[in-house]
Formats: sequence, structure tokens, C-alpha cells
Amino acid sequence: MAIQNPPVSQTRSFSTVFLIEMWERFGFYGMQVLMVTYMMKKLGFVDSKANLVWGAAAALIYATPAIGGWVGDKLIGTRRTMIVGAIVLALGYAMLWIPSNNPTLLYCALGVIVVGNGFFKPNAGNLVRKIYEGDDTRIDSAFTIYYMAVNIGSMVSMTATPWIRNYVGEHYGDALGWHTAFGSCAVGLVLGLGNYVLMHRTLAHIGSPADEKPLSLARVAAVLVASVAMVFIAAAILQSLSIAKGAVILAGVVILGIFAYLIWISQKSERAGLIAALVLTVQTIFFFIFYAQMATSLNLFAQNNVNLSFEMFGAHLFTWIPEQYQNLNAIWIVILSPVLVFIYNGLGRAGKDPSVAFKFALGFAAVAVGFFMYGLGAMSAVDGQVSSWTMIWGYGLYSLGELLVSGLGLAMIARYVPARMGGFMMGAYYVAVGISQYLGSVVANLASIPEHISNPVESLPIYISLFNKLGFVGIACTVVAVVMLPLMNKLSASHAESRTALPAVHSEE
Repeated sequence: MAIQNPPVSQTRSFSTVFLIEMWERFGFYGMQVLMVTYMMKKLGFVDSKANLVWGAAAALIYATPAIGGWVGDKLIGTRRTMIVGAIVLALGYAMLWIPSNNPTLLYCALGVIVVGNGFFKPNAGNLVRKIYEGDDTRIDSAFTIYYMAVNIGSMVSMTATPWIRNYVGEHYGDALGWHTAFGSCAVGLVLGLGNYVLMHRTLAHIGSPADEKPLSLARVAAVLVASVAMVFIAAAILQSLSIAKGAVILAGVVILGIFAYLIWISQKSERAGLIAALVLTVQTIFFFIFYAQMATSLNLFAQNNVNLSFEMFGAHLFTWIPEQYQNLNAIWIVILSPVLVFIYNGLGRAGKDPSVAFKFALGFAAVAVGFFMYGLGAMSAVDGQVSSWTMIWGYGLYSLGELLVSGLGLAMIARYVPARMGGFMMGAYYVAVGISQYLGSVVANLASIPEHISNPVESLPIYISLFNKLGFVGIACTVVAVVMLPLMNKLSASHAESRTALPAVHSEE
């Protein structure tokens, strides 16, 4: 690894990744917040088809980092691959800017986004892992703050893009409103890239061995050809829901095969950590089934069965656009992240920091209670519409669960997986997340509203039935996670005992 003089602090290096990740998530969530309703209102898809198309796209978006992590580790370098991913993502969002309602253009644009995310996501996370390599006391806090970056970007974009769509639509036509909103996502990526150009020197000493070598034109050409092919493969999968289903099943088999193979070839000292990572990854799959409801069933619930007016003590405060309710997730993450970092650091100094497995169990419990909140709110619904405050508290508990599970998923890979497998296992983790995204869209279709139903009073019980079922599944996941705690603690202890201690990397600050 290159040694920089003068040395760059962990904080400055982390800030560079933090900021480009924030802008990348601005683009992604700005697009996601509108996608399902765009497919329904502009392309004429029924809710079940829109859910499944988005679920398949999300699955591919999360699955391709398995390849992108390997490209970063072995071919062109972690830093370079992350930047290539940001550029490709900007191109994908720019394609959605084109004023056309042709589904084929949508599928191709989503294919470009799939490839771009595959390059960007695992390598950005792997850079954070490399910055704090050997510093276990700070790694959970670092990844929690990193996760907060995701939600700062998404908080802004999930507020802005629905507003841009409405404003431009009212003044210049509905079609232009949708595409201008998607175009703002591309602008966000351009700003992120500009910021990286100004700060890239802080990462000059961080990366994979491939970053230190000159680019091979043969490798670059191979990556380019494979990327173009992947765009068309992804577009073909999105146009055929049966192919998408088969691809998800295949991905599930592959991810289990990857873990089995790595556990089999690993050294004895590495095996306990890999098994612990496998157990926590399976739990993560179940969590992201809940998470996938945000863009699907919870989004459509806000469209149909939520009073959009925020009121307090009989006074009107403001009114939200239905898609903006997804923003509650990001708002709560930004509020809760510093609180959890403070708690983690305090418990860590006292030697009482709970295990990742225990935090996962608490996360599932919070998600379960969050979904039950919607059923509670339905008891006081007026004309089939629940209060906006019901969404606030439901999303709050759901977001706490997300921080405890998803926010620590990357830290779990960093802690339990050997450094030589880091980039690839970051990608494998995202494959597992992708599988659950598609499964989540299948679950969301349990609340598909028949075409003859348009009255909120009739649609409300359909949504609440799904949310209550998810609440009970959350309770079951909590029980399983608690039962698994002794095994996980044993694996974690075995991993810690067999691990060769690395010197902590200290900041200059």
C-alpha cells in the first residue's frame, strides 16, 4: 500500500467516501421513490406488475456488486471501479430524463443503473473497510455514520424529486415533470463526481493492489464488453417476469454455493467468522423483505389510504405528496444514527458493546412493532384513511430496525470476513439483499388491489392484513434470532481467539 506524506487522517479519507456515497444515494433514491408510481401512472402497469418489475430491478441492482467487488479487487482497482460506477449511474439516470414513455427505454435505463450500481456499491463500502482496517473499536460507528450518508442523500432526493415532478408537471406538462425529476438524479451524480475530483488525494493511500498498478487496456476492454452485455441481459430479464423469477432462484443457489465454497477452502482460523457471516446474511435476507415494502406496498398505501395533511391540535401544518412518505425512513435514520453511535461508543469504552447478533434480534423486534403500528392507526381511520402521524411512528420503528440490521450488515462483513475476501464478500452480501428485494415485491403483491376497488374503505383492510402478517413474521424472526444468540456468541468468540491481531490504524486528529 502506498504511504502518503504527510499522512491523511481516517476522518478525512472517510469524508471523501461519505460525500460521494451521499450523492450516489441521492440519485438512486430519487429514482426509486417515483419508479413504481411512474410505471403505473405513465406506462399503464397494474400494481402487481409494477411491484414485480421494480422488485426484479432492485434484485439485479443489489446482486451485481458481487461482480463489481471482484472487478475492484482483482482487475482495475477499488477506487477506479467506484468512480466508473458513479459515471455509469449518471448515464442511466440521464436516459430516464429522455421524454419517452417507451417501456423498452425504461428497461435499458434500468439495465445501465444495474451495471453502475454493481461497480459503485461494493467498492465504496470496501474503501470504508480499508480505512478502518484493524480498528475494531471504531468500525461499527464508522459504518453507522456511513449508513447515515446514504440517508442524508436519500432524504433530500425523496423530498425533492416528487416536488420537482409536481412543479414541472403543473407548469410545463405532466410528462416533462416525470422526466425532469429523473434527470435531477443524474445532476446529483455529477455533483458527487465533482466533489470527488476535489478530494481524491485523501484516498490515494487506500485501495486494492490493482489500484497501484497501471491500467491494462485488455482488462478495461473486457470490463467494457461485459458491462454492455450485462445491460442488455438485465433489460431482457426485466421484460420477462418468469426469467426474473428464475434468475432470483439461481442467485440464491449461487450465494449459498459461494459461502459453502469459501468456508470449505478457508483456513481453520477463518471458518468461525465465515459461518457467523453466513448466519447473519440469512437473517439480513429476511429483513430486506420488510425493507422492500417501502417502495411497493407502503408507497401504494400512502397513495390510497393516508390522509396527506399533517395536523396537530386541529391546526393544519403542511401537506405531503404520497411518494414523499418514503422520506420518513431517511429522516429517522439521520436522527437515530448519531444516537446509536453515541451508545455504541459508550458501551464499547465500558467493554459492554452488544454483539452484532443481539443487535439483529433487537432490529427485528423494532420492525415487527413498526408494522403493527399501521393496524393500530387503521382503528381510528376516517373514510378509509389513516393519519399521517401513523406513518411517522411506523416508519420510525421500522427505521430503527433497519439501522440495527442493515446498518451493521457491512460492518459484519468487515469484522468476520478475511481481508483478502473483503471486496468479493461485500458483493456477495448485496446478492443476498437483491434476492430479498424481489421476494419483498412478491410479498407486496399480497396487497394487490383488484381493479374494481377504488374506495379507500375497501382497500384499507387489504393493506392492513399484509402489514399485520409482516408484524407476526417480524416476531418470528426475533425469536429465531434470540434462539441463535448462544451459537453466534460462540462463533464470534472462536473467531476472535483465532484471529491474528492487527495494529489499530490511528488518526492524526
